[in-house]
Amino acid sequence: MTKADVVTEIVQETGLEKNEALKAVEAFMTSIKNSLANGQNVYLRGFGSFIVKERAEKTGRNISKNTTIIIPAHNIPSFKPAKTFVEEVKAKVKG
Repeated sequence: MTKADVVTEIVQETGLEKNEALKAVEAFMTSIKNSLANGQNVYLRGFGSFIVKERAEKTGRNISKNTTIIIPAHNIPSFKPAKTFVEEVKAKVKG
């Protein structure tokens, strides 16, 4: 499903104009990105959490040069679905 598909579904379910739905989706995504970039997690009850995970420094390999490289510690965005969300997806996929 693409962003355009999400916008289309929102238009069908809410009756909003397409450009209004697109602005809402864009604003939602921008809000989440900005919060995570500032180190703030986003919690959406019943849906899940957008969180910042810290990755520790580790040793990697450059296969083409056959050398060892150090990958520095860094933060990455992550999504953790709510338990009810996971259960609903499992039930629909099995069903």
